[in-house]
Parts: sequence; C-alpha cells; structure tokens
Amino acid sequence: MSETDHLTHDSRIQVWDGPLRIFHWLLVLSIAVTFLSSEEDSPINQWHMISGWFAAILIAFRMTWGFVGGEYARFSSIFKGGGLGHHISETLRLRPTATVGHNPFGWMSALLLIAVSAAVIWTGALIVTSAGETAEELHELIGWSLLALIAVHILAVVVMSALTRENLVRAMVSGTKPTERHPGARSARKPSLFAYLTAFVVVVAAMFGILKIDPQAFVPRSTESAEYSDSDMGDMQHDEDEEHEIERGE
Repeated sequence: MSETDHLTHDSRIQVWDGPLRIFHWLLVLSIAVTFLSSEEDSPINQWHMISGWFAAILIAFRMTWGFVGGEYARFSSIFKGGGLGHHISETLRLRPTATVGHNPFGWMSALLLIAVSAAVIWTGALIVTSAGETAEELHELIGWSLLALIAVHILAVVVMSALTRENLVRAMVSGTKPTERHPGARSARKPSLFAYLTAFVVVVAAMFGILKIDPQAFVPRSTESAEYSDSDMGDMQHDEDEEHEIERGE
C-alpha cells in the first residue's frame, strides 16, 4: 500500500457496524412500504401486513444489538460524549460538538422512533387478533405520529450535519466518519461471534412468535381481509347468505 493510500485509508474511522447499518436502512424501507400500502386501494396494499411484521423483526434485532452489537451500536454508548444538558447548550449556540457515535439528541430520536414504531406494530397486531375499531383508530393515530417524528428526525439530521460539518447520512451508509473531525478517536470495537449468534436466535424467535400471533403474517393479503379472522369471515358469509334467501323469499 502506497503512502497516499495509507493516508486515505486512515482518514476515516469505523463507527457503525454492518448489521446496524443494514437494520437502519431496512427499517426505513419497511416503514416506507408500510405507509405507501396503508390505504385499501393502494396497488401494494397486500404488502402492508408483511412490511409491518418485518419491521417488528427488525426492532427485535435492534433491541438485542443494543446489548451485544458493535461499540457505538450499544445502548451503553448513550453515556458517552457528554450529557444532554451540555449538548443542548451547545446546540442553542449553534456550535454542537461532533460526536463519534450518536449525540444525546440522536439517541433520544432513535429510541423514540423505535418505541413509536413498536406501538404502531402492536396496535396493528390488535386489529388482526381482535378487529377492534378502537385499535384501528389508535393504529392510525400513532402511525401519523410516527410519520411526524420521522419528518422531525430527517430535519434534525440535516441541521446537525450542517452544524457539525459531518455528513451523517453518509456515515450511516459507509459506517465511517472523518478522522479530522474526531482527533484521537479510534475505530469502534467490532461485534463478536456471540453477538451474531444471539441476534440470529432472537430473529428466529421473533419470526416464530409473529407466526403464533398471525399464521398468515408473511403471506400477501389485503388489510381488509387481515382485519377479520376466519370465523368472522364465515359469520359474514353466513349473514350474506341469509340476506339473499330473504330477498328471494320476498
């Protein structure tokens, strides 16, 4: 390796591990598909339930990865890089310090988005299992709240990228940040084999748990059909047959 190549290689430090970045962008895709397919007349409506359950698997992975994943993917890194009060003070002066991992605002945003996403999935599961009108209204309300939070999150990423002079989107794509913005910092510790095995077990367990709740979780179907159980559909068909018989009798 030439001296130029060596300098280029060392000009960036590794921050975000591969599984975390894959999780992040798959969750973005999953939420996008879920919203675009939410209306019954959407051409991709049959993928709404699948994308929602897929997001549930991703969240189960992320909660696990927060304890066993790479250095800056772990929840313990919340306490690195200064306190929330100090960070708020710096931000109000428009001079926030660039942090290697998430800053306090970044962690708050990430955890809040995960929590609200989980609430959307939970209310969606209630619709499948009970077909309650209240659950459906709550599902829509929390869903729109999630969309608003995502808009705020995107705006915050743009603003913080400008204030800290770091491309945070690029960092989540490449997993690296420029060394010159973090003098003395080293690349993050990589996930262990135990971390990968643990995450695999959790993902498989999550899939089995979802299938226990909804046996057709990963089968393309409309949201209308998913809102009713087989017995409900049978009762509806029975009622329709009775109505037809009454009409013929008249």
